[in-house]
Amino acid sequence: MNGAPTLALIALILGLALWIVLARETFAAVAGFIAYGLLLTLAWVGLSAVDVAMTEAAIGAGLTGALLIGAASRLRGGGYAEVRMRRGLAVRVLAIAASIGVTAVLIVCLRLLPEPSPTLAPLVAEHLPAIGVGNPITAVLLAFRAMDTLLEAIVLLFALIAVWSLTPDAAWGQPPDVSHDADPQGVLAYVARVLPPIGIVIAVYILWVGADAPGGKFQGATILASMWLLVMMAGLTRAPPVSSMALRAWLVAGPLVFVAIGLYGAWMAGAFLAYPDGFAKPLIVVIEIALMPSLAVTLALLLAGAPRDAGAVR
Repeated sequence: MNGAPTLALIALILGLALWIVLARETFAAVAGFIAYGLLLTLAWVGLSAVDVAMTEAAIGAGLTGALLIGAASRLRGGGYAEVRMRRGLAVRVLAIAASIGVTAVLIVCLRLLPEPSPTLAPLVAEHLPAIGVGNPITAVLLAFRAMDTLLEAIVLLFALIAVWSLTPDAAWGQPPDVSHDADPQGVLAYVARVLPPIGIVIAVYILWVGADAPGGKFQGATILASMWLLVMMAGLTRAPPVSSMALRAWLVAGPLVFVAIGLYGAWMAGAFLAYPDGFAKPLIVVIEIALMPSLAVTLALLLAGAPRDAGAVR
């Protein structure tokens, strides 16, 4: 992507970013943020970073957008008035100046990089055949820096525990409530019935091809989490109680499989998370299959938030 389309996309991204900062209404700013994430997705596609583009679309525009919409809904539904700071203009100008400053620093840092820029890409390409996967992103995440990926999955669990710790004592053990007063015959309920089967198929496909093509467990998990949230928001089902042992088993199953394979590597290959010769790709696929449902449940419950209603489960 080059020439006029690139300049137009850059102008749209910058203009939308400015509009988000200056927007007066919360929902308008959130809608702009979601559109901003989609434009960044196009930018990453133009840079041939398809894996990053998929993650941006799923996280930046999808789950983060849903989180912000939920936060805005709670503020409005809770009777909070739109925040009007006395020095609103000054705050916005400061935000714009800070954004421009950070952007300028990043540009200067990029310009100061030597030519060619330092990279480990040749080493990754050299050892990729030994791993057996065709997607270098998957090789990096689950072979060359598998420990980081394991810790990221565990950090998500700790983040969920932190969210649950905000639960009032009287509400502990209840399910999070993300449902809206949706018409059972309305558009939201209709979409929540039609879209999830399609989303599940796409998520499984993205997981399966992730070893050799753009995709993988995290992108698939975000799609599954989005589908589950959609069904819950439409009121077609409820989240499980946070005290459910089955729920907790789903949450820890993926990381436990990851740790078990790491210990197997320590026994068979001499190092934690090392893979025996000829078994790297099968073990990576097993890790991805085990992690995807755990990540999906974790992400969905992170967005659902802590239980707030101490009443009985409906």
